[in-house]
Amino acid sequence: MDAPDQEKILSLTSKTQGGQAESLFSRARTQSMSLSRIVSEQDAASQAREAKTARLRELRLEKEAEDRVAAAALATLPKRTGKR
Repeated sequence: MDAPDQEKILSLTSKTQGGQAESLFSRARTQSMSLSRIVSEQDAASQAREAKTARLRELRLEKEAEDRVAAAALATLPKRTGKR
């Protein structure tokens, strides 16, 4: 093989390797971006779930307090002992 042919082969090989490297880098970057998006979505879902849980807990505690007040009010009412 003479030198010009070797240069062509080396040139083609380096272009092919460069293309493969770019492809691998692009794939890794895409996977990294996808992973970041997934983590971000999971964090958002977790925060939404925690906020909903806190809101429901507050509503439950309010209702329980109202029920205790209502039960105490019923307990203070005089009991009927008469006939119907």
